[in-house]
Amino acid sequence: MKRKVKFGAVGASAMGLLHIQAIARHPEMELVAVCDKNPARLEIVKEKVDCPNLYTDWHELIKNPEVEAVVLCIPDGLHMEMTEEALKAGKDVLCEKPMALTLEECEKMREAEKKYGHRLMIGQICRYTPAFILTKKLIEQGEIGELYFVESEYAHDYSVARGADDWRVDPRREPYIGGGCHAVDLLRWIAGDPYEITAYSNHKCLTDWPVNDCTISILRFPNDVLGKVFVSIGCKRDYTMRSVFYGTKGTIICDNKSTHISVYKTGLKDEDSLFAGKRDYTIPIKLPVEVDNHNTYGELESFAQCILKDEPVPTTSYDGECTVAVCVAAAESAASNKMVRIQYPVK
Repeated sequence: MKRKVKFGAVGASAMGLLHIQAIARHPEMELVAVCDKNPARLEIVKEKVDCPNLYTDWHELIKNPEVEAVVLCIPDGLHMEMTEEALKAGKDVLCEKPMALTLEECEKMREAEKKYGHRLMIGQICRYTPAFILTKKLIEQGEIGELYFVESEYAHDYSVARGADDWRVDPRREPYIGGGCHAVDLLRWIAGDPYEITAYSNHKCLTDWPVNDCTISILRFPNDVLGKVFVSIGCKRDYTMRSVFYGTKGTIICDNKSTHISVYKTGLKDEDSLFAGKRDYTIPIKLPVEVDNHNTYGELESFAQCILKDEPVPTTSYDGECTVAVCVAAAESAASNKMVRIQYPVK
């Protein structure tokens, strides 16, 4: 019989449930335990999947000897403690983004990973979004020439998405860190690590929240590439991560919720090109993509394969901390009204 990775999942709200259902339907995974402090959410789990062990205390899940890998879909401020305890108990861990809310907490998580010798993967879900995967592939193939400007946005109305138990309403949870890390990680993945940032914030929509609700930042990336990240948690529109990548020979416009990406490209007369026979760059070439803006199945499959093949994880704890480092620098810049050089952790 083919070996399956035995998973325990902590957190059964919306994102957690997506992970739980992905584990339950994957042929190389087995769901052996789920924990949520709210019994009502465990009742929903029972309706959706078969799971032999349901807990309201996460310590019980981690102590379960059957569990070999733990998925953490919990409020950001709880990541460090649960990650440390799971690693200490001999489990591999997939911790959803952001890795943590501070660099100090990220460091403690990385120290635990080294001390106990188990895998820690950070769930940067945009790296598994079909539109973004295709965009990265086309850029790497040189289809739009050399990048010179990149931008991404995280626009998500938190007034109707406060999170279970209002966990997003946290004075420590700067929106640029908690949500903007999606956009930052996407740009890091495609354009490399930015080295300086200037950010500005205001607070006009969610005025009863303890944090600013809008931030705009300008970043400098390697190879003289410029970038922009926009974060709004009070915007009145559908959730989007619309992103644009400008190159010397073309432009790609993509989104995690669109059925296609739009490519504008010069030099279409090359018969060997993917775009042979199409019109010039003023007309968008629409390439269809699957809409899967929370591809938990793909993320978990990648994690499970690393366990089964005894390989390193693709999105390491170092990678997770680097994304947090950019976000922390943005918050610092907005607070000080000064440009900030980004300080990355020691690898």
